[in-house]
Amino acid sequence: MKQRLVVLTGAGISAESGIKTFRDTDGLWEGYNVMDVATPEAWDRNPALVQEFYNERRKQVLSAKPNEAHLMLAELEEHFDVQIITQNIDDLHERAGSTNITHLHGIITFSQSDKNAALLYPIKGEEIKMGELCELGSQLRPHVVWFGEAVPMIETAAAICEEANLFMLVGTSLAVYPAAGLIDFVPREVSKYIVDLKIPSVNHYQNVIKIEKSATAGVKEVAKILIKNA
Repeated sequence: MKQRLVVLTGAGISAESGIKTFRDTDGLWEGYNVMDVATPEAWDRNPALVQEFYNERRKQVLSAKPNEAHLMLAELEEHFDVQIITQNIDDLHERAGSTNITHLHGIITFSQSDKNAALLYPIKGEEIKMGELCELGSQLRPHVVWFGEAVPMIETAAAICEEANLFMLVGTSLAVYPAAGLIDFVPREVSKYIVDLKIPSVNHYQNVIKIEKSATAGVKEVAKILIKNA
């Protein structure tokens, strides 16, 4: 039986593939106020603008490539039962070869029904067009969890964390809830490797190993430790 390694990834791992986060210093995401493009209210006000915004983000994702951190996490499946929980909406973990991925905030390469979020469709090409409808006759929108919407996969992710034998956090500031609370479900005795350029306060957790490096450098360091100790 392989040990279960649970990995929670955030924007920092995708940033090294050139994908920007909305948490820039100016509070804008690609020049837009996030409240104008990433909320249900924004969709109600101006669906065409929101659709265009995510079509452009999707093009960026599809042109990006998995980096060394993504690839190393996929390679760790040779040694561990790797379960990736990601806050990112890109498909870089999939393209790197990881096979067990839980997307907390959706995945931009899928669309969903505006009427029933459980109706999902793979996007053919790069765009969702206005007038493109689901089987219920409702407009298709990006399969992305917006601010103010429930995070449907959070309970699944919490259950995965509860079963962790090892835990790694990569490229997240632990600032976005409910995702940031997932570390609370990891058993206290489990080793918790925190990889980020600026590690948030985690002093109240037990068995924490801080690695204040980029995602690629930090994951490489953790992988060596884990494989050596396996």
